[in-house]
Amino acid sequence: MILIHPDFKAEQEYIENAYEILERAHLEAKKLHNMVESGKGGTHQARFEKDVIADQVGKRLSQLDIGDASLVFGRIDQYGEDDTAESFYIGRIAVWDEKQDPITVDWRAPISEPFYRATGREAMGLTRRRHFASRGKKLLGIEDEFFGEDIIDDSDAPYFKGRMTLAATMEQARTGRLGDIIATIQGEQDEIIRAPLAGPLVVQGGPGTGKTVVALHRAAYLLYTHRFPLEGQGVLVVGPNRVFLTYIEQVLPSLGEAGVHLAVLGDLVHRVKVRGYDSEDVARIKGNAEMRNVIRKAIRDRERPLKKDLLIGYGLQRLRLRVEESALIISEAKRRYKHHNAARSYVKNAVFEALAASSRSSDLNPTKLMADLGNVIEIREAMEWMWPTLTPEHLIHDLFGSKALLKSAARNIFAEAEILKLYRERSDHASSVIWTKEDAPILDEAQAALGPRSGHKEEDAIRTFGHIVVDEAQDLSPMEIRMLDRRSLNGSFTLVGDMAQATGAWAKDDWNEILNGLSSLKEPRFSYLTVGYRLPQPTMDVASRVLVGTQYESTTPNAVREHGEEPKFIKVETPARLLGSITALVRSELDEIDSGTLAVITPDQYVKPLSESFKASSIEHGLVDDGALTSQVTIVPVDLVKGLEIDIAIVIEPSEILHSATNGERSLYVALTRATRRLLILHADDLPEVLQATE
Repeated sequence: MILIHPDFKAEQEYIENAYEILERAHLEAKKLHNMVESGKGGTHQARFEKDVIADQVGKRLSQLDIGDASLVFGRIDQYGEDDTAESFYIGRIAVWDEKQDPITVDWRAPISEPFYRATGREAMGLTRRRHFASRGKKLLGIEDEFFGEDIIDDSDAPYFKGRMTLAATMEQARTGRLGDIIATIQGEQDEIIRAPLAGPLVVQGGPGTGKTVVALHRAAYLLYTHRFPLEGQGVLVVGPNRVFLTYIEQVLPSLGEAGVHLAVLGDLVHRVKVRGYDSEDVARIKGNAEMRNVIRKAIRDRERPLKKDLLIGYGLQRLRLRVEESALIISEAKRRYKHHNAARSYVKNAVFEALAASSRSSDLNPTKLMADLGNVIEIREAMEWMWPTLTPEHLIHDLFGSKALLKSAARNIFAEAEILKLYRERSDHASSVIWTKEDAPILDEAQAALGPRSGHKEEDAIRTFGHIVVDEAQDLSPMEIRMLDRRSLNGSFTLVGDMAQATGAWAKDDWNEILNGLSSLKEPRFSYLTVGYRLPQPTMDVASRVLVGTQYESTTPNAVREHGEEPKFIKVETPARLLGSITALVRSELDEIDSGTLAVITPDQYVKPLSESFKASSIEHGLVDDGALTSQVTIVPVDLVKGLEIDIAIVIEPSEILHSATNGERSLYVALTRATRRLLILHADDLPEVLQATE
């Protein structure tokens, strides 16, 4: 006999009513939006007011459009100030009826906090907390938690609210996109989400602890709580790569916050497209904080006195700009101006003043002279030599394309052999250069030092934000930290990461290495996520062996999912059979699963051969730069898999991963901690010793 909760029918009716009210609100907002859009003409003031109203109505429309997501996911019962019972339904957004009574309250509102925070010891005024398992407006189940003096104290053990709802969520197949967790936020996660805005907040969490989605929910919460000033100042979310941005792009819109700016660092530099990656040794040089001094020296090398006097014919006389005069002009411009481009007009005016002063006529007007001779080729060439107008891409393109310029700019900063690693053949046009991820902070540093060009102030300005969320922050180079700090209005950051997963050229061992590069006046705060929700314990046991004997051994999270499939090790007889074995394994897995995602996590050199093998076998798949995560199968280089969660992960050649990079053990740990359902490890080489005991 199936037992049905006694309140099931009433709660289903309540949820349906909430959806009806939401739909009416959506229709009314759409009607108002159409009225505003159709109203054209009128005074400038009237048009401005219409634009403001249209913008506000448009934002409300986007908030009311929740798609297939559940509107209502819980209820709290408590006693009010006069000891009367009160109930509040917790929802994705706030919905009111015609009498302005709340049908649902926003999950971010203060009244909702006990839904996420209350425990047996700290009931926060609750008598009951109710969780709804639902799919859209259809109620699937109800789970109640009661509070009172007879409730068992939970303070000595991890406390999970809504265990049924949490378990159902964790068992769902992945779609290739990260989903929100507003129905299942746990206490330690909610504490981070609702932490104060000011200063840097560091969130340290192992794989599967939900640190990424918590950071995104924090961005939504801060915008709700601090709508003024954050809506005007902006909130920036920075991810490590484009695969990651694709993975998280749906979370904030699902929470009603579509205005948050999602970017990789390369998106924040002007006019260039960043699409390449540098080798680890080159990345170490480009990421070094001393590169800022190289850039400043490179700019100084472009601020030069003439090599010989400039002689210009003007009527019956010859005007002269002496070398010594040009040196004085350059020296004075450096003294007066902080930014290179700002001094260009001063240098130009000073040049024509000097030319006018050399005239036999004492009343020659420099302004008239500039109008008459401004386009003379010899003067234009002299100006380009003495003080050219520079963009960051032209400055760095010239710098990296000249060994002489590199050596001059890096003298007494880097060894010659090091700095010459940055040399690359100069292209005819800067627009055809393939800029790398590591070039982005260098271009940004150059922009900060050069300043805006005349007439391009808005285009060249470096935009700042009221709050910045940085995921996988443990991998930031000093130059990347400077780039982020430059974009912060007030030092308000949420820095998310895991030192045990730090990889790449600038992998950190301590959060202070990052915090020391920020100029925030507020003391940093630290929060820790200790519970893993994604990985089943058998998978976590295998992955954690990689960290045995390292300083990160104690940082692995406690897995909520105690049971799960044991990871499977598959030995390939010879390396020649590796590609065929992987292809056959993928085909076999696809025949067994009806939904969910599968990723082949591999050293970079196997990506192209694997793709060709999959195509030959008619296996539809995505790659990092083409269809990543939009197909059921994706081939992901190990360097780009960080932060993703996948139902089935096939990890290729763990020994190569372990020995291919400076932080190989941490790269392997990342690769082994992506699968939510099944982990398969396929290898032709011998397994690393740390994994042999688990095979």
